[in-house]
Amino acid sequence: MKRREFAKLSGLGVSAALLPAGLLTGRRVSAEDLLSPWLDVALKKRLADVALNAAKSKGATYADVRIGRYLRQYLFTRENKVQNIVNSESYGIGIRVIANGTWGFASTNEMSAESIARCAAEAVDMAKANAEIQLEPVVLAPQKGFGEKTWKTPIKKNAFEIPVKEKIDLLMEVNGAAMKNGASFVTSNLFFVNEQKYFASTDGSYIDQDIHRMWPTFTVSAVNKQTGRFKSRDALSAPIGMGYEYLSDNPAEKIVIPNGPTTYRYAYNMIEDATAAALQAKEKLSAKSVPAGKYDMILDPSNLGLTIHESVGHPLELDRVLGYEANLAGTSFATMEKLKSKNFQYGSKIVNLRADKIQPNTMGLVGYDDEGVPGKQWDLVKNGILVNFQATRDQVHLLGEKESQGCSFAESWDSVQFQRMPNVSLQPGLDKYSIHDMIKDTEKGIYILGRGSSSIDQQRYNFQFSGQLFYEIKNGAIVGMLDDVAYQSNTQEFWNSCARICDKDDYRLFGTFFDGKGQPGQVSAVSHGCPTTRFNGVNVINTGRKI
Repeated sequence: MKRREFAKLSGLGVSAALLPAGLLTGRRVSAEDLLSPWLDVALKKRLADVALNAAKSKGATYADVRIGRYLRQYLFTRENKVQNIVNSESYGIGIRVIANGTWGFASTNEMSAESIARCAAEAVDMAKANAEIQLEPVVLAPQKGFGEKTWKTPIKKNAFEIPVKEKIDLLMEVNGAAMKNGASFVTSNLFFVNEQKYFASTDGSYIDQDIHRMWPTFTVSAVNKQTGRFKSRDALSAPIGMGYEYLSDNPAEKIVIPNGPTTYRYAYNMIEDATAAALQAKEKLSAKSVPAGKYDMILDPSNLGLTIHESVGHPLELDRVLGYEANLAGTSFATMEKLKSKNFQYGSKIVNLRADKIQPNTMGLVGYDDEGVPGKQWDLVKNGILVNFQATRDQVHLLGEKESQGCSFAESWDSVQFQRMPNVSLQPGLDKYSIHDMIKDTEKGIYILGRGSSSIDQQRYNFQFSGQLFYEIKNGAIVGMLDDVAYQSNTQEFWNSCARICDKDDYRLFGTFFDGKGQPGQVSAVSHGCPTTRFNGVNVINTGRKI
């Protein structure tokens, strides 16, 4: 996207400019346009058949079609001002084929039968051209056709049906609560996405899906006017695969920590969290700077979710393992040899990490992936042992499997689908065990909440993570707030130091709206679930002032 086009689309809003450019493509529309009907299912099927028939007539041995309409609404505020409101719509068709044993792809937003047939022919021409340099033919795992199917995210309230004024009023109330309680600055945002996706293939599937995701978030900052120092605290919300009920069906289910913060499950009180954030940002200004050393780390899901994403989700993507992402994002320490050994100790025996495309309320929840494969669950790490990777239809034969894991995703209709991370989650402990129990059982530790800065090497092995809130634990009790905390480890050492996991009653979701991958780059949304978890003897460094 050219700079001029981006500036026009984002309305020169600073907050919008921070989003990945791909999420702002499409035409600007009104909020009312986001609710207007589009192509009916019968017409989508006719257009899909035009593409499939044209591709086969040109020599394709396989073809799939994705007809998509992507709706997005982003609202940005700062203190008592609305900075920007972005409503965008993008639609078109992407056609992927195999011809002469090689992939080809083309797309168009001209939704006539003639332009679609021409687009299919272009995809086949591309495949045949690629076949000249292809060393091995594509091996596609078999997938039965499902006929005509529909699937929808099970939402109670469509966020696009909520008036913009009501959403802005909420953000203004969030900002006001933060300012009233000592914040010097506050920005708050609401992100809503609706993907209306239709998939068809020569396997015989015609699948219509309606997918919803949302993310309420903010950043609160407090300034010490005498010293000029400032501290911030971001929202502890989770981006989530739900409707507006995530915000409106309160009171939220709370998890209250003695002498610590409050977190939420499957409903979120944004005003209450902003109030706490202002008070905590002020408290951080006078918090004790952490002495470096070894600590038992108690990680809240709002913090551990990112560590799971970087140290488990990414290194177990098969294309990264095979080196296909080396040019952009690196490779993986978790090689095929480690998987084949069947005894690689990824973590301690209580560590069970699962890939999942069917868990409710997650952002990776779909009925079918972008290859028409139904959602499923499978183990990545079982009782600490590496047992599998994440793969798509043209990859699973490398794992000796005959069925795709359903990991295919494309950011938009004009992006080719490829292997993307499913939800990857740490399973709860089996014994009844709460965060209160965990704190009581810890002699020298640090309790960390929220996502902070992070760094990890290109093999997803050596890393450093920080957070939003840090609480010192001594002799089984929280004794005060800390600052300047970051923990360092490597993936295998870290997960093998996992000593205790809370039970299912503490299980919560975290994740990201903007997981980047690929060239050209694409983003996807993914959730990571886990309970609060303790890791023993982790190295902590001081990232700030001298003590």
